[in-house]
Amino acid sequence: MSAYDNCFQCGAALGSDDIAINQKLVSRNVKEFMCIDCLAAYYNTTRAAIEERIEYYRKSGECTLFR
Repeated sequence: MSAYDNCFQCGAALGSDDIAINQKLVSRNVKEFMCIDCLAAYYNTTRAAIEERIEYYRKSGECTLFR
């Protein structure tokens, strides 16, 4: 199992959006990733807010992480 497979906080399986939003919000050089729920808790926000941000970046077409 690599750091890209599961959330380092809760162990949940990670998808491409989980990895991309970690790189966008935490750091492009992050080595351990959190699922969207754990990332939301870390930033004291909601899962919906993180998902809205993901959709924003995807629709903007300017962020290469969400293409």
